Amino acid sequence: MPDDDDDKYWYNLATGQVERGMQSPAVDRAGPFDSAEEAARAPEIMRERTRQWEEDERRENDWGTSAGESDDR
Repeated sequence: MPDDDDDKYWYNLATGQVERGMQSPAVDRAGPFDSAEEAARAPEIMRERTRQWEEDERRENDWGTSAGESDDR
């Protein structure tokens, strides 16, 4: 079975360049992405996902507390 990741695009976190296929070490790559354009937006995509994860975590942490209630006692 061929490795589909060779046809994908990656964002190199060290250089800021878009690469096709797995050219760089995994620690330096974000992806895979279906297009070079999407890979070029990797920093923006990662910021948005991080913001969403933080919001989800905040909602989970606040679950079951009433509005206006604070842990600062």
